[in-house]
Amino acid sequence: QVQLVESGGGLVQAGGSLRLSCVTSRLTFTLNTMGWYRQASGKQRELVARIFPGGGREYIDSVKGRFTISRDSAKNTVYLQMNSLKSEDTNVYYCNANGLTGFWGQGTQVTVVS
Repeated sequence: QVQLVESGGGLVQAGGSLRLSCVTSRLTFTLNTMGWYRQASGKQRELVARIFPGGGREYIDSVKGRFTISRDSAKNTVYLQMNSLKSEDTNVYYCNANGLTGFWGQGTQVTVVS
């Protein structure tokens, strides 16, 4: 069973920063595209950023220049560094392996207050 364990959410003021972490198994980490999604109450889950096994990265337009996805192979961990946070970034963030039909973490709440 694939497990993804997230941490790092919390409450932050607008303009502040948070770093989310997602730990998984070496096999999952090595073979899969790893991503971060987010979902607000009553809305569909959306992709925020993803990083491919070869190291390529993609971001949605609204977070480009503010968020950075990275991976640490020694720790089997994927990070999402979130800077210049805005109130509209308030969501539950989910770590993902292998896209929408893949595997999910339990979610971590990020709340940005003005």
